[in-house]
Amino acid sequence: MIRTEHLTKRYGGLVAVNDLNLDIPQGQFFAFLGPNGAGKTTTIKLLAGLLKPTTGRAVIGGYDIQLDPVEARKIISYVPDMPFLYDKLEPMEFMLFVGQLYGMERGELVRASEELFDIFGLDEVRARPIEDLSLGTRQRLVIASALLHRPKVIIIDEPMVGFDPRSARIVKNVLKERSRAGATVFLSTHILHIAEELADQVGILNRGKLIAVGTIDELRELSGEKGELEDAFLALTRGEQPAAELP
Repeated sequence: MIRTEHLTKRYGGLVAVNDLNLDIPQGQFFAFLGPNGAGKTTTIKLLAGLLKPTTGRAVIGGYDIQLDPVEARKIISYVPDMPFLYDKLEPMEFMLFVGQLYGMERGELVRASEELFDIFGLDEVRARPIEDLSLGTRQRLVIASALLHRPKVIIIDEPMVGFDPRSARIVKNVLKERSRAGATVFLSTHILHIAEELADQVGILNRGKLIAVGTIDELRELSGEKGELEDAFLALTRGEQPAAELP
């Protein structure tokens, strides 16, 4: 469902993403990890079509994001680490706006919005301007709006920013449920226990290079660490590492 082929992004002499090859099937929950500056957000923007690769390509649901951007984006939801909201709108107005962008029929859009408001606990703020909402509430609204059209691919960058434990649990449950229902989830996070709890596969990026991809157990085996994912992550990202891909 998500495939990258020799995906590379350079900024002058800086190689932000270096020859990235991924093949993530439908329904997989994929966690993307890496130190600060590893190239995770650049990769996500390449997948979402917000950046043009220097070389290589990203294919989403069979569509090249550069050659068929409209078709690819019909099946994608992208939640950035710093999402933009229209502060003067009310939450329901924002949901209707987003749904109309995806061409949703009005009745379906209202039903889906009501369901997501209930799941994400947004009913009590539906008539308040977005500018008056807390960071965590705004983030819940962004994620709810991203799920309106039941995307086949959910690309989400640092989704737990500003969340209290209850809100974090709601988001984790919803994303896992969508994955089990067949959506492909590509999640970038610095919170390793989230990846350990949710991910079917984990990819680790270091200095723009994919240094490992596999299950948690496979990453432990590759790193030589038998403890938590954090131990494997620190071992694999220590210094320069050769590229490695597990079957």
